[in-house]
Amino acid sequence: MSVEKNTNRLINEKSPYLLQHAHNPVNWYPWGKEAFENAKKEDKPIFLSIGYSTCHWCHVMEHESFEDEEVAVALNNNFIAIKVDREERPDIDAVYMSVCQSLTRGGGWPLTILMTAEQKPFYAGTYLPKTTRYGNIGILGLLSQISKQWNTNRKKLLQIGNEISSFISKQAEKEAVGAEPTINLIQQASDIYERNFDGESGGFGGAPKFPAAHNLLFLIRYSQLGKHPNALSMVEKTLQQMFRGGLFDHIGGGFSRYSTDNRWLIPHFEKMLYDNALLILAYLEAYKITKCELYKTVAERSIKYVLAELGGENGGFCCGQDADSEGVEGKYYALTPLEVKRVLGETDGSYFCDWFGITEAGNFEGKSIPNLLKNNDFNKSNQQIIDLCEKLYEYRLNRTELHLDDKILSSWNGLMIMALAKASRVLNDKKYLEFAEDTAQFILKNMCDKSGRLCVRWRDGEAANAGQLDDYAFYCLALLEIYHASLKVDYLKQAAAFANKMIEWFFDEKSGGFYLYATDSEQLISRPKEVYDGAMPSGNSAAAMVLVDLAALTGETSWQDYANKQLNFLAANIIDYPVGYSYALLAMTKVLYPSAELVCVSAESELPLALEHFLNEMPYQNINIILKTKQNEEQLCNIAPFTAEYPIPTAGTVYYLCRNGACEPPTDNIESVINKLV
Repeated sequence: MSVEKNTNRLINEKSPYLLQHAHNPVNWYPWGKEAFENAKKEDKPIFLSIGYSTCHWCHVMEHESFEDEEVAVALNNNFIAIKVDREERPDIDAVYMSVCQSLTRGGGWPLTILMTAEQKPFYAGTYLPKTTRYGNIGILGLLSQISKQWNTNRKKLLQIGNEISSFISKQAEKEAVGAEPTINLIQQASDIYERNFDGESGGFGGAPKFPAAHNLLFLIRYSQLGKHPNALSMVEKTLQQMFRGGLFDHIGGGFSRYSTDNRWLIPHFEKMLYDNALLILAYLEAYKITKCELYKTVAERSIKYVLAELGGENGGFCCGQDADSEGVEGKYYALTPLEVKRVLGETDGSYFCDWFGITEAGNFEGKSIPNLLKNNDFNKSNQQIIDLCEKLYEYRLNRTELHLDDKILSSWNGLMIMALAKASRVLNDKKYLEFAEDTAQFILKNMCDKSGRLCVRWRDGEAANAGQLDDYAFYCLALLEIYHASLKVDYLKQAAAFANKMIEWFFDEKSGGFYLYATDSEQLISRPKEVYDGAMPSGNSAAAMVLVDLAALTGETSWQDYANKQLNFLAANIIDYPVGYSYALLAMTKVLYPSAELVCVSAESELPLALEHFLNEMPYQNINIILKTKQNEEQLCNIAPFTAEYPIPTAGTVYYLCRNGACEPPTDNIESVINKLV
């Protein structure tokens, strides 16, 4: 029977990942009441499979096993099979990934869990082949073993499930105490980065190499505040080599998720919104400090990619693009000299191949990933190459197709809003701010329920799933970044409102830190507080940044109290291995190093030109700027009451600069402010 003739319960879902499995012969259920009730009614264990739509190995396991009739019979007869999109339910993924990591010392997707109807796991793994090979159990063998044990030795499985659930719950409740942020933590992390730095290819450690742009953002900040001699050079080497390799798409722009080798040459080809947003921020920060045109170009090309290929019709940004085309990994990206010359002609084609290292031998399964690793002119602008890339880009679009995961996630869009708002300042281009504001409004309009609570995702006209910590933390950061770029008080007010909700629903008043999901959300076998900064900064690190910024911008002691609690919570958790918590350390730099606040009180209704220029060119770290005008006076004084003491002048702008808790005399000359900050 053709798999296309099968239809299961996933056909009614919105998730692209679940819909990819809607015609499997496996009788999939979405996560929900029906699945667990049927597991109890039919007295079956649960087979839980977690993945996402652009995951290469998820596709492999689907084609090999979930489209296979023999596997489907084994699953349908003896298990209740549940599919979960990790991007729509990061809470479920986080809980069961912690199970897998505890049991196997590893993890990844597809994530495979076997558990009871009470959601207690007794087996965890990742990709499984159909049949046992090379000593690794296949899915058929595993299902056979578990079915036999379920019928003959169920007590043992239930005992394992109880023990694992108890362990995971206790781990989630385990609290670290007795620490506070120190510069020593930051220095320790920098020292570890330096020891692990790959001086030849950039990045840290060996293959596979992940961009982890938040590590670079921390080192950039530390290079300026801590005056570390090597921090910026490590960042620059990494940014240059990531661009030169195949990790960066030289034809279409944007970055793939990670490199399978240590030279950044062969990527894992899926492109994710969050990676590109974070890398744009890193390249922008590097450009702001160094004024190196290469970093500006990479940031602009990455933004162009996101706008062109991940931009949704309604203002939000889609999740990402698949690694596979027509079932072949990297087919969309890899080229041969013959193919290039057929599109560009012999002369231009030869020039293009020489420039990007495209050879007959190839560097990836007989074809070539365009790269600049052997091109010493990589940092020079070349209009001919730019034009030829445009031609190949159009050809590539029509040659084969990439699957687009077109759901819109609040948290990832928050990161992209941050990147766009930052770009508007650093690149002095207001169109980026307009994109950022449009996306922020999309989330506010489409991804908040009637009570004002955020939802995790939006797709096909529907918002769903109660927002989690990451959604609130990154959306707050997005609103704050727009505020920093525009100085519009509305965004500061909205950030404070969402931060208050974040505290109400996620903060642990007793022990500190934020839980992953809300107090009144579906309660799983544990309620974790995620702290580690993995592929993305953790929600707890982002929340710390939000609280520190709100404390500085509003002057309110309540925000400062929560910021102190959160930073102490993070310090206690990261003290043994600070290098794994770079975004938390980035938040700590805001309180550990000299800082400044600049209140600009203006008789003008618009942003004063001198102040706008200062914002665009400002190389200073740890400064917060507030603009007070007659138009925003009432709203600003409500959110930042201390600003009531600053009178609006009859003409011009008066600047009030405070540094490290001490205030300078007011001045109407911004140059004198700049001189004091240098």
